[in-house]
Amino acid sequence: MTRKAVITGLGATSPIGGDVETMWANALAGTSGARPIEKDWVEEHNLPVTFAAQLTNAPTEVLSRVEARRMDPTTQMGLVAAREAWAHSGLSTEDIDTDRLAVAFGTGVGGVWTLLDSWDNLRERGPRRVLPMTVPMLMPNGAAAAISMDLSARGGAMTTVSACASGTEAMDNARRLIETGQADVVVTGGAEAAIHPLPIAGFAAMQALSKRNDDPQAASRPYDVDRDGFVLGEGAGALIIESEEHARARGAEVYAVLAGSAVASDAYHITAPEPEGLGASRALRSAMASDDIDLKDVVHVNAHATSTPVGDRPEYVAMKTVFGDHLDNILVSATKSQTGHLLGASGALEAIFTVLSIYHRKTPVTINLDNQDPEIPMNVVHGKPGELPSGDIAALSNSFGFGGHNAVVAFRNY
Repeated sequence: MTRKAVITGLGATSPIGGDVETMWANALAGTSGARPIEKDWVEEHNLPVTFAAQLTNAPTEVLSRVEARRMDPTTQMGLVAAREAWAHSGLSTEDIDTDRLAVAFGTGVGGVWTLLDSWDNLRERGPRRVLPMTVPMLMPNGAAAAISMDLSARGGAMTTVSACASGTEAMDNARRLIETGQADVVVTGGAEAAIHPLPIAGFAAMQALSKRNDDPQAASRPYDVDRDGFVLGEGAGALIIESEEHARARGAEVYAVLAGSAVASDAYHITAPEPEGLGASRALRSAMASDDIDLKDVVHVNAHATSTPVGDRPEYVAMKTVFGDHLDNILVSATKSQTGHLLGASGALEAIFTVLSIYHRKTPVTINLDNQDPEIPMNVVHGKPGELPSGDIAALSNSFGFGGHNAVVAFRNY
């Protein structure tokens, strides 16, 4: 018998709030997290993009300095989010079987700060000055490992590295662990800390980043005719996924059901999405099919919507292909307009927004949508939060990554 996976805890650290409550309030208010990068290395490297969506709260506000010193920023952020989600769930490692507690976390890049700083240190000061913790700190599985050790989670510590689909693919793994009975509780999500000169220079060289250095808060503008690229963001999101039986037995509050999820690949191009959204369409259909979700039950989608000229339209084409005329009835939010693009952590943050949208029956706004692209005629929420109907509803969160990764998670109200 397939078990139902439910959401019982949420945690985040982001460019629009250092915890879920603050982040959600700012998402409803339409707050931009983009601002100039006040670091010497911006001028030192003469970077063409001088802003990003940076954390509002340093991880050291939660972690001890000793802990932080032994972790890459990506791991720090992941652990901060996981600790909030765990506390929010009301779980205790003393009251559960930690052999049935697992971690399924994602990242698109991993310990980029550790890797590149250590390389500079090696070149400038020699091998004896490379820190002993360099390799454990740069590993992409750092966040999953740190969370599993923090919670004594012995049911597995999985890491998904699928570019910008990583966090969402991690949730697909978490759902399967719960539904197949391999775990009772899974800590899932994603983390990313890539606001570093090299990723900025690389993304800028491929014309992927907005260059609105004079107006960072207006730079991320999904679906707008004047969109010119994404805004790089950083942060982490974590969700506690639990079997319904386990949650009921301890009297936990349930925020939503993780009803379905799916992954698919374009097999088309290393960076460009398949123009007709064929891979995205397969992922959308499969995510809904995994729980027999009727198209008409879907009332909200948190879109991938990065604000790139070539990226936004294929997602619309995929949704139009799947939903047909019903797409006109779906409220679409593009929260990267506020948070920037957190790469491997984006899907986790957007899943949290989707869960809260179902729970509160409200959707975040899309900011900077001044002139909607006529080739993307969707019902995009902007100006004020959208209102979701009462009754049984479903909502989706989409993530797509370089390499042709497509991942979708589907939630129902509980």
